[in-house]
Amino acid sequence: MCGIVGYIGEHKALPVLLNGLSKLEYRGYDSAGIALLENNKLVVNKKKGRLKVLEDSMDVESYQSSIGIGHTRWATHGAPTENNAHPHTNQVNSIAVIHNGIIENYLKIKEFLKEVGQIEYKSETDTEVIAHLVNYFYEGDLMDAVYKAVDRMEGAYAISVICEDEPDKIVAVRKDSPLIVGLGENENYLASDIPALLKYTRKVHFIENDEFVLLTKEKIEIFDAFLQPVEREIFEVTWDAEAAEKEGYQHFTLKEIHEQPKSVKETLHRRLNSDEIINLEGVDFSDEMIKNFDKIYIVACGTAYHAGLIGKYVIEKFANIPVSVEVASEFRYGQTFVDEKTLFIAVSQSGETLDTLQSLREAKRKGATILSIVNVVGSSVARDSHGVLYTWAGPEIGVASTKAYTSQALVFYLLALKFALVHKTMEVEEVKTMISALNEMPEHIEKILEKSHDVQLFADSQFNNESVFFMGRGVDLYSAYEASLKFKEISYINSFAIAAGELKHGTIALIEEGTLVIAIATQQHLYDKMLSNIVEVKARGAHVVAVAMEGDNEILKTADEVIFIPKTLEALAPLLSVIPMQLFAYYVSVARGNDVDKPRNLAKSVTVE
Repeated sequence: MCGIVGYIGEHKALPVLLNGLSKLEYRGYDSAGIALLENNKLVVNKKKGRLKVLEDSMDVESYQSSIGIGHTRWATHGAPTENNAHPHTNQVNSIAVIHNGIIENYLKIKEFLKEVGQIEYKSETDTEVIAHLVNYFYEGDLMDAVYKAVDRMEGAYAISVICEDEPDKIVAVRKDSPLIVGLGENENYLASDIPALLKYTRKVHFIENDEFVLLTKEKIEIFDAFLQPVEREIFEVTWDAEAAEKEGYQHFTLKEIHEQPKSVKETLHRRLNSDEIINLEGVDFSDEMIKNFDKIYIVACGTAYHAGLIGKYVIEKFANIPVSVEVASEFRYGQTFVDEKTLFIAVSQSGETLDTLQSLREAKRKGATILSIVNVVGSSVARDSHGVLYTWAGPEIGVASTKAYTSQALVFYLLALKFALVHKTMEVEEVKTMISALNEMPEHIEKILEKSHDVQLFADSQFNNESVFFMGRGVDLYSAYEASLKFKEISYINSFAIAAGELKHGTIALIEEGTLVIAIATQQHLYDKMLSNIVEVKARGAHVVAVAMEGDNEILKTADEVIFIPKTLEALAPLLSVIPMQLFAYYVSVARGNDVDKPRNLAKSVTVE
């Protein structure tokens, strides 16, 4: 969600802060601000809107400060205004705070502070109370003041603080919101995500929950919840900063759609040995352990949840194990049946999704074995898991997930096949046939992308449509869910997905002349029923575009238009049918003049509940 950057060293801080924040724009935000200690005096500048508005408002060359903190805000408490933007300060403007997360008891703290002093609040935010609370406890030791303030706070947070009276340090603390620190020569950094620091350092520490950090230009000190020193090994970032650049594409989203042949191939390469035996490196589960699981929960949010639905389908189909898929924000608060024989699979692109992380910890407390499917090495979800299956999709900058989704789904196929071998629910030759078909996926996806112009023409004819329906049966329904989410995320057009057999139970009342219906029809055992559903909506005036496999001439007689995907095994169709839907969403968004990479109101990494 919000982006955090901090710098202390021998160089000018402002260019580092602005560059770091620019690398975090993909997380989603609606305002930006910085705080510097210029000649030991606090200077704060913040603006509503894009980072460029902030940058254009400042004469960057005129600031000499070598210490500062910067922030991009995604509104939770209070509208996106200049007053609500971070950093926030205390009454006398000597302490500045930036914060990612939510302080759940901020109203109680606000009342407490009113009782002990006259405070004039400038914003509607929960963050501003942190600055005043730190000030209340400040007696010449910033770390001590932050420590005492945090003891009064409830919620999730990553907080960074600077103070005029101690101009040689930055103090930070983390609970449930991501925070990393970067190591340099006579300079050190902090941020909410690695891309903010890659221009300056590849050496980072991941800060764990309830840990405090003291940064000076000479060193980084980490302390636990009792302010006892913590030793932390250095993590060396190996991926290139260039991987997070557009490389000539108009948007990151389009680049990442086109990177899917590569990301799928890389994920396969990492998970298949030379003799095509499935390799679950990072997951130390014995065959006996796998056999002992009597239930599986897959828990995730948004696009990762849809990948989890694919996971349910393939694990049940291949390994004959019952699977429950739960939305993370609901899982924690419902009745669950988690125990020592439960495998809990957490799915998250960023590995920082707070609802998923909290659900994971709840399941872990009940004795479940935790397996995570994530894209970011060293992320919170990964670190809290017993086993990790990385997707190796590379940095995903566009807020609407594309290549991470297909990589997550692919990992589920491989996991399901591994379970099938252990449980002997599939013959070895059947598994090899499936793996051989999976190895064809990069080439198949490439063929779909080569025809992206056809999808663009279709999008250009439909971008003014104000409602779109997606429908499918069986595993095609799960692809329809993801297609609909991708479409609404970046086009801002009302869309939803439905099981085609449910049309007659209410939804068909919304179908009228010219309504656009996308029908995904790749499952042969449900094919005749799907054709009947297409006929149903066409009879009410719908314009139907079908997604079907090459060679399906029958669909041409029923649908108005057909988008063909390469022929593959039916069980693998979701890896292909989603690609033209991603392109469709992208080109409609472009045609409507939207900011595709940064959809309104959305954030890449959702670190609040």
